Amino acid sequence: MKVLVVASDKGNRFAPFIEEQMQALQHSGVEMARFGIKGKGIIGYLKTLSLLKRVIRCERPDVIHAHYGLSGLLANLQCRVPVVTTYHGSDINVKKVLRLSKMAMRLSAFNIFVSKQNALTAKARKKYTILPCGIDLERFEDRGKEAAREALGWKNGEKTVVFAGAFDNKVKNAALAKEAVALLKDVRLLELKGYDREDVANIFYAADALLMTSLSEGSPQVIKEAIACGCPIVSVDVGDVMERVVGLDGCLVAKSRETFEIAELLKKALAFEGRTKGRERIVADGLDNRQVAERLMEIYGKTV
Repeated sequence: MKVLVVASDKGNRFAPFIEEQMQALQHSGVEMARFGIKGKGIIGYLKTLSLLKRVIRCERPDVIHAHYGLSGLLANLQCRVPVVTTYHGSDINVKKVLRLSKMAMRLSAFNIFVSKQNALTAKARKKYTILPCGIDLERFEDRGKEAAREALGWKNGEKTVVFAGAFDNKVKNAALAKEAVALLKDVRLLELKGYDREDVANIFYAADALLMTSLSEGSPQVIKEAIACGCPIVSVDVGDVMERVVGLDGCLVAKSRETFEIAELLKKALAFEGRTKGRERIVADGLDNRQVAERLMEIYGKTV
């Protein structure tokens, strides 16, 4: 089987979670091809339709897998190859974008939502399943806290809370995180921005906790990656975070977005001894990329 992946181009590459999903599919025997969209907005995307059609004639894929609703809409306009579209959250949680995503839903042979909440928001009725993106457990293999801190040049004993995103991303709601951490003594808040994948793995093993205060999410990769590394987590109830961490010692979900509550939960997370048993949870939830690849292959098979 040959699958053509259609998604926004990030400097001649797709987003890391798409790239890693493709690698897992390749390892499972699926032939992969790619079409990166360099345009922006609906007009920019539509301008690439003729090029997409040429790529399809050249690659002759059995299935197209589009990531995000706008990519799904573009992919369906070629009208030749069945399309599976994955919706990741930002294409569902923003109303003006949701309208375009719903068009893609109607046209796609099958739809994948990364969280139950996203499917509910989209009012999905048929031709869909819930399948969060997985993670590469080998990439996030155990390396020990001290070794990770040494690799990053961090001081031992320095309490570090990792913020789940970039400070300048308004959806991530960094102001709330900064206010909560400011109530703690001798704790620094690290912005997760500009690091390569190896550094990210080291950061999750080196950190004392991860903090998420987002206004909206789908199935945040950063939460699953932190879980895989056994990093304690404090988060607001957003996306599928509650489902991912429920019952996992060292991981706490706030009942509100009150600064004081989040600060108190951070104190508990920072006092947690050792690492969480998150790695086992990832496997139990079927979210290792190899497990997700198997699910995707079943979906592709049904659309051909």
